Amino acid sequence: MKLTLLFCGKTREQHVLDGMQEYLKRIKHYFKIEVIESAEVKNISDPELQKEAEAERLLKHINPGGFLVLLDEKGKEFTSRQFASFIEKKSITGTKNMVFVIAGAYGAHIKLLDHVDAKVALSKMTFPHQLVRLIFAEQLYRACSIIRKEPYHHD
Repeated sequence: MKLTLLFCGKTREQHVLDGMQEYLKRIKHYFKIEVIESAEVKNISDPELQKEAEAERLLKHINPGGFLVLLDEKGKEFTSRQFASFIEKKSITGTKNMVFVIAGAYGAHIKLLDHVDAKVALSKMTFPHQLVRLIFAEQLYRACSIIRKEPYHHD
C-alpha cells in the first residue's frame, strides 16, 4: 500500500521540515510514501472562497480509487493502537493508496468533503497547520511500528 500526505500549501518552518524528513525516512521501511504540497492560495479575504480555492487545488492531486482521509477536528479520534489497526485493515483489504489530507486553516470546503472516505482527528486541541504535519508524520511512523510489533510504542 502507498501512503500519500497531501497538504494545503508548502511546509515553511525548517524544524517541521527536519522532523518530517526523519519520520518519512523511517516510514519508507514499511510503506511507499509521497508528500504532495498544493500551491498556496493567497489574497482571498472571504474564508468560504479561500476554502473553495484550496479544495480545488487539493482535488487536482487526488486520483480516483484512493482511500481519502481528511484530518479534521470533528473526525474520529483514535488511540495510537486503534489508528495502527485502521491502517493495517486498509492495507489487508486491498487499499492501494491511502491519501491523508490536511486542508487549510479554515477547514475543508464541501467540494473536498464530498470525496472524503473518512475523517480523523488528532486531538480535540487545535494545533498550527504546519505543526500538524510533523505530529501526523510521527503518528504514521508510530502506527507502522505498532503494526510490525516493534518496540517504539509503549502503552
